[in-house]
Amino acid sequence: MSNPEEPIPDASVLAEAPGPFFYPGPPPAPEAPRVPHASQRIHDLPADERPREKMMKQGAGALSDAELLALFFRTGMPGLSAIDIGRLLLKKYGSLTALSRQPVSEIQKQKGLGPAKAMDLAAAFELGKRLARQEAVQLRLDHPEAVCKLLGPELRAEPYEVLKIILLTPRCTLIAVEELSRGGLTETIAHPREVMRAAIQHSAFAFILVHNHPSGDPSPSATDLAMTRRIRDACILMQIQLHDHIIIGAPSDSRPLGYHSFRETGMI
Repeated sequence: MSNPEEPIPDASVLAEAPGPFFYPGPPPAPEAPRVPHASQRIHDLPADERPREKMMKQGAGALSDAELLALFFRTGMPGLSAIDIGRLLLKKYGSLTALSRQPVSEIQKQKGLGPAKAMDLAAAFELGKRLARQEAVQLRLDHPEAVCKLLGPELRAEPYEVLKIILLTPRCTLIAVEELSRGGLTETIAHPREVMRAAIQHSAFAFILVHNHPSGDPSPSATDLAMTRRIRDACILMQIQLHDHIIIGAPSDSRPLGYHSFRETGMI
């Protein structure tokens, strides 16, 4: 019933009035942010894609670098499988060689790792270096390839330049390997007297100098040339043979074995 006191609107106003009013309701709620899909656990992978099962059937050579790392880590963490952690490490450092140069204190910073897993990985890298050296000890060290087998894996893993001396018998078999100096990212220097002292102490007939270039380019620098000439002159006086000076770098298209030999290039 209408209120008698309420004025009746004019007919023209009613004619112009809009149609029935519909309340649109509250504005739609904002769309919830999408949560990234959680990483698939190794146990959720097909059996033939799991690292352990894959290794059992096809051998260790069939595994990727990340899958091999996952075998050391054994377990991951919520959102990251052990394989994911391996991939993150390889992406962060760029290669297994660069990763092998990292101390335990650096490796354990990776999310999902801790001191125990980092030490397991560092121990695996050290075993690889020692195995390479042990195999090369049986060889005659009279050519650069044998020297690279002996010290290449070890020196390529060094973040700084390291100079070592390989002391030899008259048949070019190994007496000992000693570290002479450890430098910065681009240079390490040894005085001829330090080199001669090591050779005399071991009664070496000959020796080979070996150092690394962390940049990967084994081309000799002006400092390398000057040092080699001084040591060569000292050897003539002491009647000890400088068999070679080898610079270890990274393999490339121009240098597949990744080294520079002063003897092969006629520099000594």
